[in-house]
Amino acid sequence: MIKVGQPAPDFTMKGYFDGKFQDYTLSEVTGSGKWAVVFFYPLDFTFVCPTEITGFNKEIEAFQNLNAQVMGVSVDSVHSHKAWVEKDLGKLEFPLLSDFTKEVAEDYNILIEEDGGVALRGTFIIDPDGILRYMVVSDNNVGRSISETVRVVKALQNGGLCPVEWEEGQDTL
Repeated sequence: MIKVGQPAPDFTMKGYFDGKFQDYTLSEVTGSGKWAVVFFYPLDFTFVCPTEITGFNKEIEAFQNLNAQVMGVSVDSVHSHKAWVEKDLGKLEFPLLSDFTKEVAEDYNILIEEDGGVALRGTFIIDPDGILRYMVVSDNNVGRSISETVRVVKALQNGGLCPVEWEEGQDTL
């Protein structure tokens, strides 16, 4: 079972980004000194998912300024990702990865077998040492807060005890 404070399950998945298919490996991202923000969503060409993906895209500069690599993941193929980006989403500043085998969703304990096997909405923040520092998993009917994800990365990088609603620049405990 995946747990905060433990090494995050490593993965290599094919992804689509900037008109190209390529492999993405979690340990290469974290091994390069970056934080990883890995978010799972159920499926391409759905209703809530594009709002989240474009939401992450709008905040990409905030993540980049925090030395964090964003990666979106679903059980769709890379070809589905490509078609969705080109047809509906437009240019993204981060890759969409294909967990076509559903093994990574299972490793992250968010695979649900209903509807042929899709991932729950899960957000995982992994530090440069490969340690899972934060995870939130929610029902597929409810989109996540991208600004909260940015706030949590800042809080984790702060290193102090951050009280409720802590924002960058405020005192820690």
